[in-house]
Amino acid sequence: MFEQSQHILNICVVGPTASGKTNLAQELALLLHGEVLSADSMQIYKGMDIGTGKLPVSERKVPHYGFDLVDPGCEFSASLFQEYGRAVLRDMNARNIPCIVCGGTGFYVRALIDDYEFPAGEQVNNPVRDRYTEMSVMLGNQAVWDELYKLDAASAQVIHPNNVKRVIRAIEMHFEGVSYAEQLKKLQTIKQAIPSCFIGLRIDKDLLNKRIDQRVDMMIEDGLVAEVEALLEAGFREGVTAPQAIGYKEIVLALEGAISLDEAVSQIKIATHRYAKRQRSWFNRDKRINWIDGELPLEKQVQEAALYYQAMCSKGA
Repeated sequence: MFEQSQHILNICVVGPTASGKTNLAQELALLLHGEVLSADSMQIYKGMDIGTGKLPVSERKVPHYGFDLVDPGCEFSASLFQEYGRAVLRDMNARNIPCIVCGGTGFYVRALIDDYEFPAGEQVNNPVRDRYTEMSVMLGNQAVWDELYKLDAASAQVIHPNNVKRVIRAIEMHFEGVSYAEQLKKLQTIKQAIPSCFIGLRIDKDLLNKRIDQRVDMMIEDGLVAEVEALLEAGFREGVTAPQAIGYKEIVLALEGAISLDEAVSQIKIATHRYAKRQRSWFNRDKRINWIDGELPLEKQVQEAALYYQAMCSKGA
């Protein structure tokens, strides 16, 4: 059980990619004299800055945590994020300031805030992981997913075949006597462990897709291709071609001549649209979230969020 001072109320700013979470989180932190913790499973990687939408150092008005924790391709998980993030929370709350959690990775947010206990073995390599990781390299992601389906069809049906890390984790859990699908169901009933309120940014789907497309174009202008080249030269090909590395694996294909740069950009946009759809579905299931119109000017968003925060503080949430 997570233990901390109960009089500090933290804020989780959530929503799909390109909805404006980063700006809202930072402005709330300024207003409330807090600091920001990124709950993004890709922003943890060093050198993956442009393609993950990581806030540049020059634009950070308050301290930010959760960036640049490991090299691309290194093992990381929601369990490790929980351990890291809760240490950050304890530090902030001990200083009597709120943590503004800014997250598009829903499971990271839930693992951080809720009383979620990970099965044994979550943080360590083991022969099962090594075996199926090798299978994914030799035979492809679909072959590993097929193996999971044979072992635990219910879990396979809730994980995309290209999310190979999660597929392999579900296989590990099966051999530990735990069902990933059952754990996912339990997640919806797990109690909250850390005093927090939730603010979400909601945007019309078509407008969000336009924002995503504009952001991808801006990433190319800002030097995404050069960023990917540098990562490849540094030996991080495995990390930047991982299935979840949207924006990186497509540029690698272009650099290798498999597709044109225009085709890579188009694929990045489509993949990001799909990712945003999955994010919306995840967050829509969480009834704790107070939704704000993401099309409002930032100043209005901050006003609404601050009023909601004050109301929740008054309630003693």
